Amino acid sequence: MLTFPNAKINIGLNITEKRPDSFHNIESVFYPVNWCDALEIIPSTQFGFQSSGLAIPGDQTSNLCVKAYHLLRNEYPVLNTGSVLFHLHKVIPMGAGLGGGSADGAFALKMLNEIFELNLSTVALQNFARRLGSDCAFFIENRPVFCFNKGDEFEEYPLSLKGKFIVLVNPAIHISTAEAYGGVTPKKPEVSIKEALKLPLNKWEGLIKNDFEENLLWKYPAIAEIKKTLYEQKALYASMTGSGSTVYGIFEQETDLKSMFADFMVWQGYLT
Repeated sequence: MLTFPNAKINIGLNITEKRPDSFHNIESVFYPVNWCDALEIIPSTQFGFQSSGLAIPGDQTSNLCVKAYHLLRNEYPVLNTGSVLFHLHKVIPMGAGLGGGSADGAFALKMLNEIFELNLSTVALQNFARRLGSDCAFFIENRPVFCFNKGDEFEEYPLSLKGKFIVLVNPAIHISTAEAYGGVTPKKPEVSIKEALKLPLNKWEGLIKNDFEENLLWKYPAIAEIKKTLYEQKALYASMTGSGSTVYGIFEQETDLKSMFADFMVWQGYLT
């Protein structure tokens, strides 16, 4: 079985408060983007995991695909009667604010559910995904949502950017979660993301904000320059996604900017 786990972007990201468990509560809209990895799972007599494409740091036990397999295996004995071979071709850059690893883990859960005929409901799959990571559950339904709490609780949100063109630029600057949150003072937003998103897309600038940007764009001028350039190229809206360092611009029409960002990793295409 072969699937293509996709990335997501954050449209707005407010860090509203620090939780007693040391996590943070956030508010954001997650939107799927068709920048994809490729994940193949084949039934086998013994377990195996291999990868190609971008190098994945750490050993395979820390990979969310492998964790997804063992998570289900601990709950459902049928997984002990057979095993699987994973092959992950990694295309989405890691630590980039795009949720690529989370997507891989969530898609692995969905595929294993089908291969072993577990008949898990969407809610059950989301609950397993939450045990893998905060934003993994988003990729079970994989559609635009308003997210809150740790980023793992969702409300349906009627946002469609279908037909708009998006350019994502990743400058390969690694920003750890601790570094990103260390530069933020949690606060309630002046303007609700839900309300701001009701405005036309070209009115979002200055209203829909990513709270990580204030510190990180000052600390890493290359990220700020990417955002500035996207606006100069007539982006309707541009923002860093997640805790960075990827920046995206949303355009009314197709805009080829690969040559402009020749030193960086770039993906561009239509939103659906």
